Amino acid sequence: MNWVAIALGGGLGSVARYALGLALERDQAHLPWATLAINVSGSLLLGFLARWFAATEATPALRLGLMMGLCGGYTTFSTFSLETARLLEIGAWGRATTYSLLSVALCVGATFAGFAIARGLGAHPVSAA
Repeated sequence: MNWVAIALGGGLGSVARYALGLALERDQAHLPWATLAINVSGSLLLGFLARWFAATEATPALRLGLMMGLCGGYTTFSTFSLETARLLEIGAWGRATTYSLLSVALCVGATFAGFAIARGLGAHPVSAA
């Protein structure tokens, strides 16, 4: 059942990523804003789910389907890497640096925001043993 949940979640995440990418497609020559938005929102969702599921009795299939499947299909780190490499390849060092720093800072920040949202809804962190 876990495999099916991951496959279904991954399919949904990939379609959502494609749809949002189309919706946000703008001047991608300066910065790949669509990928940045997808990575930030995916980090927010993954942070929320990680904290929420740590405090609930959700089935492994649901956790895997949403965290590994949906978020894995939705987020685009490999695309981020390719776009950064392309910016570097054309000598756009400043844009590549800006994009990389924004991506890392915003995505890590979004993960913590997801933790905070889940905490606000009643999920509590699980202490490390």
